[in-house]
Amino acid sequence: MRAFKELRAKVVVWFSTLRKDGFIEFLIQLLRYIQKRLRRISPPSKSSQKHPIHTKAGFDLIENVDFSSLKKFSHTSSNDTLSFAWIMPPPGKGSGGHLNIFRFIEFLETAGHSCSIYLYVDGPHSTISAVKDIMGDSYPDIQAARNMKWLDEADDVNDADGIFCTSWETAYASYNLASNARRFYFVQDFEPYFYARGGMYTLAENTYKLGFYGVTAGKWLEQKLRKDYGMKTSSFDFGADQDLYRHENDSTRKEIFCYVRPYTERRGFEVAMLALDIFHKEHPDYVINLVGWDVSEYDIPFPYTGYRTLEVSELSTLYNRCIAGLVLSYTNMSLLPLELLACGTIPVVNDAPNTRLVSDNPYIAYSSNDAMAVAASLGTIVKRADGPEYARKASASIDELGWAESGKQFVSCVEKELKK
Repeated sequence: MRAFKELRAKVVVWFSTLRKDGFIEFLIQLLRYIQKRLRRISPPSKSSQKHPIHTKAGFDLIENVDFSSLKKFSHTSSNDTLSFAWIMPPPGKGSGGHLNIFRFIEFLETAGHSCSIYLYVDGPHSTISAVKDIMGDSYPDIQAARNMKWLDEADDVNDADGIFCTSWETAYASYNLASNARRFYFVQDFEPYFYARGGMYTLAENTYKLGFYGVTAGKWLEQKLRKDYGMKTSSFDFGADQDLYRHENDSTRKEIFCYVRPYTERRGFEVAMLALDIFHKEHPDYVINLVGWDVSEYDIPFPYTGYRTLEVSELSTLYNRCIAGLVLSYTNMSLLPLELLACGTIPVVNDAPNTRLVSDNPYIAYSSNDAMAVAASLGTIVKRADGPEYARKASASIDELGWAESGKQFVSCVEKELKK
């Protein structure tokens, strides 16, 4: 009798929904009711397979951190030659973040210091030779890379003067090492923003409270970590490798570049696609190049030339064909805008503190953060009557912005911190 009354009440609600909201909403409510009834009749069988709890850093490493009584890392050295341990996730092929890490390890080695690389993942891992096969020749041939080890197989990491973590999960690994070495945090992005506000966001955010010295890519991160978490920080300026990226095309350009990473939320894929659709309708004679990911599975509403990824050595050639490049970033600014400028390609970037504080180069086209405004910024660039001349000036604007000066800044601040 109770079930009959419940069903009759539901029927009244459903028909009211049918009249007010239409057949689709009526059908949704009916299916939900049927699903609920079936769960009551046939409870789900219990599986012996448990869902793992993924925390990226091991449970024991995270649980060992007592934020009410943090360890102090006070080691200093009077030696001219210092030793550094770098803890990082395994490098992939052509990873921009890893390339930058290798670049700064090379600066330390060139300054006469010794470095070692230790790879960390939570759980089983491959062999070092397998990692090197994946890396190929995408990275500088630094001494540290020749002898890199897995962190859980190393017995010499505690001998270092300074230990660098390079991502939030490696920060937990660094903290748990039995060493008084100074702890440095090589921060290239605000990694909590890689997640929704929740558990993983919190685990990443908490690493900025470990008392490490933060060396950050650009001033936005430096200011944010100092202001929000009380970290002691310094920063290095962005540069562009002008041996790789250089201006080589003085003719009129009829192509557009866009960096796409659909599964990387901070790269603004949806906004970029909307903006390019608007741009194409107004400027259908421009070729649009989508680079960074295979987007063939997406219903892109405009014609495009798609590239998954390109070798670093191939990028300059593509950039030199393009009059403008769209590079959105909702966390720290990408390295791409300066590399585009080196090739005479005008970057369009969303205007925000996380981009403007990193580089205020006058040839970067900062745009309001909506698709119509981004499309208008691209349109303004392609309509310039002085396009080739403007491209030359843009390239010349970063002649003094190679990585060498950033390397000097980096080495100086690390040496100063260790030799107090």
